[in-house]
Amino acid sequence: MSEASTSSATGASDPERPASDPELVEGSPTPTPRRRLRLVGIGCGDPDQLTLEAVRALQDASFALVTVKREHDPLADVRRAIIERHAPGLRVVEVVDPERDRSASATATIAGYENVVDDWHEARAEAWEQALLGTPGGGAGPWAAGGAGGGAGPWAADGAGGGAGPWAADGAGGGAGPWAADEHSDGALLVWGDPAFYDSTIRVVERVVARGAIDLEWDVLPGISALQLLAARHRVVLHEVGQPVLVTTARRLREAVDAGADNLVVMLGAGLDLTGLEDWTIWWGANLGARSEALVHGRVADALPVIETARAEAKATAGWVMDVYLLRR
Repeated sequence: MSEASTSSATGASDPERPASDPELVEGSPTPTPRRRLRLVGIGCGDPDQLTLEAVRALQDASFALVTVKREHDPLADVRRAIIERHAPGLRVVEVVDPERDRSASATATIAGYENVVDDWHEARAEAWEQALLGTPGGGAGPWAAGGAGGGAGPWAADGAGGGAGPWAADGAGGGAGPWAADEHSDGALLVWGDPAFYDSTIRVVERVVARGAIDLEWDVLPGISALQLLAARHRVVLHEVGQPVLVTTARRLREAVDAGADNLVVMLGAGLDLTGLEDWTIWWGANLGARSEALVHGRVADALPVIETARAEAKATAGWVMDVYLLRR
């Protein structure tokens, strides 16, 4: 990352706020800090697959939150590369992602797994909250109003403050929407794939809001999901004509099949256990959108050995592996 600056998510006071700030007068109530945050879906790692809306959000942000799971985190490196491609020089605030309990004893049952995830979400909310509290504002975000109502963003006001979009300014430049100009900055949180599919980001941000330490205004920008990319790579429709497709996790695959599902997209698997499904058809992909991308299609019994090899190779090449597959009876 050549130009993008990086800071850690430790709390810091605002050095630009004068000591005489009326909000800091002794005896006055402590105001709730305000922050703005955009959850930006970035697709599956290919910088070319960001939407124009996502690119604009990164370019207009004051800082980007990047979660880091370990010292050498290849997924964090992908996020930094995307920032460097589309918003060089954007300040990166790294947030150490709390560890999740992955022990077999804690996650052996659905209830146990859900409890572990709940604890992890709360720990993530606390970490993100501290990162936002420790990031000083700049007021230069995309929807800030300028001049006498002339905002620069897509919902910018025209004329004397008559904006047409949802965050349009009103009056003589006084923004009424969440991105109205004030002293705080706009952050972009880069979300893998699309935030709507098996991703905890929205739930964690809701927890940040519920904790009440920050007056947080936020929105969500969609990204290209692994489901879409899988279908595109294999040139397949995810469902038969007029029929449903069930999207589930590997943990609940057997439950879904036992309930009668016969056309499924499966995500979040540490491996493939397809016992009893040998005559089904599989469309499989790993690390979609990355240089280590791998694709396999065929009858499960024939494809499974090929998939196991391709999965191992993808992980060895990239340092990580995320796969998704369509199963059809």
